[in-house]
Amino acid sequence: MKVKNLRPSLLILIGSFIYLVISAIAILIFHFYVMTINILVIIFAPLISGIIVFILFYSLLKIFIQKRLHLIYKSIQTNQDLKPIKGKTIDLLINRVENDVQEWKLNKNKEISKLKEQEEFRREFLGNLAHELKTPVFAVQGYVLTLIEGGIEDQKVNHQFLNRAALATDRIVNILEDLDQINKLEVDSLNIELRSFEITDLIKEIFDSLEIQTKTKNITLRFKRDYSPIQVFADRIKISQVLTNLVYNAIVYGNENGYVDISLTQIDDIVTIEVTDNGIGIEEVNLPRLFERFYRVEKSRNRNEGGSGLGLAIVKHIIESHKQTIKVRSTPGVGSTFSFSLKKSPHNGPVSSRGIPLK
Repeated sequence: MKVKNLRPSLLILIGSFIYLVISAIAILIFHFYVMTINILVIIFAPLISGIIVFILFYSLLKIFIQKRLHLIYKSIQTNQDLKPIKGKTIDLLINRVENDVQEWKLNKNKEISKLKEQEEFRREFLGNLAHELKTPVFAVQGYVLTLIEGGIEDQKVNHQFLNRAALATDRIVNILEDLDQINKLEVDSLNIELRSFEITDLIKEIFDSLEIQTKTKNITLRFKRDYSPIQVFADRIKISQVLTNLVYNAIVYGNENGYVDISLTQIDDIVTIEVTDNGIGIEEVNLPRLFERFYRVEKSRNRNEGGSGLGLAIVKHIIESHKQTIKVRSTPGVGSTFSFSLKKSPHNGPVSSRGIPLK
């Protein structure tokens, strides 16, 4: 048995036993060569002295360990309510320290991994943000320089370039507004106005507003089946933004002559909305990061086709602000389905534009 694997109390016991043996030998030598000693003294003197040595060293070592451990814990922990390190035995003290060290090690490893992920996300986010802003900024710069260098004199050119610069400026404004909205969502400063409204009517409005976009690829927007009126309790404007983003993405990344289906499912007090398309789909490896800011699936999603690159991130925040989650299923070449849930309204009848029940 290796000494380093022994418990402290066992080491003290072994040391005390060695001291007992040496004491007994010393008394026997004194008994035979110096002066005769009573047999009881020969027996009990080493035994009692060994016990005293064990208790003395055990107590002193325990006090020493407790004080040292308290200083170590105090230097490591940030908790102000740090209590003295106590234990019934030295072995229990050591066991506690070993367990705490393992726990600290795991926590620190998790913290380091999280910091590395955050650092990687920060670098990627800044790179993506720079990329998103670079294109419209360079476009504006190019148009303005052309106008300064003489293009302003050409009536036909200056109007065309000014219009293009205006479009590029609008794109910059959209990116900044989306960033501001995400920031407000993350700090819970964006007001969510919950009220009852008819979800099927909202979907029909979104279908009508996106009708022009569908004509480019001849994509059909449709309900999966006929639904009776369904009242939900949510922020109508924010949910409109969510559905518009999901349907618009399905159109942009859909196939020619494709479709976008919306289905509604009611279970108890929850209404689940699914937006399904038969477009290009998304690789499984990209699904976990799909709702990150500026994250795009480069192989299948053209950076020039989409919006600010923040749409799905905003969608995720809006749904989470309603205490719900959004999920995605996708198969490359088959299509994608985005689904989220909303609370069903307690009012089944018609409501006003502000969600007030009408009798």
